[in-house]
Amino acid sequence: MNKDNPLRKELEKYLQIPFFMVILLAVMNGIVYGIDTTSGVAVSIFLVVYLLIVLLVYFRKRPNIMSDLVAFSFAHGSVQNELIRELTIPYALVNMKGRVLWNNQAFFDAAKSDKKHMRKHIQHIFTDITLELLQMTPEDEGKRELHIYEHERNYRVEIRRVQVESVLKDALEEDVRNEDALFAVYMYDETDLVVALAEKEKIRMVVGQIYIDNYEEAMESIEEVRQSLLVALLDRKITKYMQNADAIIKKLEKDKYIFVCQQQNLELLQQGKFSLLDEVKSINIGNETPVTLSIAIGINSESDHYAMAYEYSHMAMDLALGRGGDQAVVKNGEKIIYYGGKTQSAEKNTRVKARVKAHALKELLATRDKVLIMGHKKPDIDSLGAAIGIYRLAVMMDKKAHIVINEVTSSIRPTMNNFLGSTVYPDDMFYSSEQALETVDPNTVVIVVDVNRPAYTECEELLAHTKNIVVIDHHRQMGEVIEHATLSYIEPYASSACEMVAEILQYSIDKPKLRPAEADAMYAGILVDTDNFVSKTGVRTFEAASFLRKSGADMVRVRKANRTDIDSYKQLSEGVAKAEIYMDDFAISEVPTDGVDSPTVLAAKVANDLLDVENVRASFVLSKIGNVVYISARSIDDVNVQVIMEAFGGGGHGTVAGAQIEDITIEEGRERIKEVLRKMHDDGDV
Repeated sequence: MNKDNPLRKELEKYLQIPFFMVILLAVMNGIVYGIDTTSGVAVSIFLVVYLLIVLLVYFRKRPNIMSDLVAFSFAHGSVQNELIRELTIPYALVNMKGRVLWNNQAFFDAAKSDKKHMRKHIQHIFTDITLELLQMTPEDEGKRELHIYEHERNYRVEIRRVQVESVLKDALEEDVRNEDALFAVYMYDETDLVVALAEKEKIRMVVGQIYIDNYEEAMESIEEVRQSLLVALLDRKITKYMQNADAIIKKLEKDKYIFVCQQQNLELLQQGKFSLLDEVKSINIGNETPVTLSIAIGINSESDHYAMAYEYSHMAMDLALGRGGDQAVVKNGEKIIYYGGKTQSAEKNTRVKARVKAHALKELLATRDKVLIMGHKKPDIDSLGAAIGIYRLAVMMDKKAHIVINEVTSSIRPTMNNFLGSTVYPDDMFYSSEQALETVDPNTVVIVVDVNRPAYTECEELLAHTKNIVVIDHHRQMGEVIEHATLSYIEPYASSACEMVAEILQYSIDKPKLRPAEADAMYAGILVDTDNFVSKTGVRTFEAASFLRKSGADMVRVRKANRTDIDSYKQLSEGVAKAEIYMDDFAISEVPTDGVDSPTVLAAKVANDLLDVENVRASFVLSKIGNVVYISARSIDDVNVQVIMEAFGGGGHGTVAGAQIEDITIEEGRERIKEVLRKMHDDGDV
């Protein structure tokens, strides 16, 4: 054994104790001599005998004690080695280069490999245990953990750093002597646990709701004597579909249902992409309006609190209805999955909702002093027109209002010139983001128009400085929404934000008065978003346009203000010329960015023009600004480009949508669009 062994030193001290006792006895013997000489001589004799015995024991028995200690040590080490070797938990020692130095039988069995391969790099044995896992930082505290799946088994792997003492270095192989550490690898088989958790997840209960989107409209479109038959057919179709999924379903109201099923049955519904959406639309017993459904499902995978799953189903239903209905939304915690939504949302003839929202907005403005209005980044004429309409409402209610705009693009510059420098409008009508952030306080109302995603707003930070937030938008909602809005008015059926604001003005103020420049801006917003009243127009669109016309909008003046200069027209023609027809139905093109004031607006115009090409069902035009590629998507009716753009993190309408992709080239963007179109076509989604 090493002479510096701590145990040896302790044993040496123990054996030397009798020698210290001799010194004590000698002192005592001197004291006895002082008292009585005869007694002192007797004690001296006993002291000599004691010393001889101590010397005999020390020099004769000490080697035997050391030998017994060494034997015990080796026996103890052998027992430990045997226990580790027979341990049922796979265990191995690897060096810093990842080479396996030693392993027990359980590790060998788990590797399912012959012995000659057991001294290779551990990644060759278990592919998920990489060399990078051995490069530990101080934050790891010498330990790492991961879960792997190898040879049809699940393992929880613990890797622990083991410092190599000098005494162990002498005993290990030669190639370990220069290493600073070894790594102990423990593998805990958790296959049964994983299987049990998976089974538990399958039988977890999920909560869902079904709403009939257009119950009243469908009933009004059929003879009264057949209405009960239509209701019976709907009930039978919905009930049978859910019973096939082993679900419990209950009708709450004439157009609302609630159901509960196991998550494994939900997976069957998802695989079928909720075919019930198409099945109910096929019901036709004379009803002119096809029936559409919205399905919302909530899953609380973090716990078994089904009340939270029920709340998630409500959130999912709000999303489904906010996106126009005719779709299924599954909300699993923060994850949201959409199905369906292929048809265009139908225009609602009733104006009850518009009147209620207008009244609520009026009451909110009446209790606040300042109003800040903003649209989306790189605003278009619809965003600006809607903001100007809200600005007029605030002014008529004697409120101080400002419109937040950071960048004046070519598409809105002609309209902006009617307000900038005008003696009729104040100099602070338009604010930058910095000015708005300096002005906002808890008594300020922030009104967001033509956008419902916080990241797309002109100044996202503004939303965090007040609790009084109003959202007015005509785009479909996605998972990312402006949270805690005091008032949210989102209607995907509307042609434009200007149409919605025009209705709000009529219901908020008796005989509202717009100035001609304001009416022009709002009219231009409707004109551009509907492609000159061709796309996504309804009765209410023309009624809103009629109101603006009566308020002083001049169609000739609007047309002149939004004309294109010759250079932009040439660039537009270049974008059309670069178009590629893909799969016989889709036009994909790009627009130049050099010398173009607003490439995204140009891309939108090119996309609209490409729809006039024969057999083109949808168009996609790309433009690049900085490191971001913008996609403008348009369709006529049967292709829902909003669903396609959601695959890129974007959104919009069924016929007008867009997306932004960072850190890719135009050509890569083209290829990604083709991949998505091909996949969705094969899946039957387009």
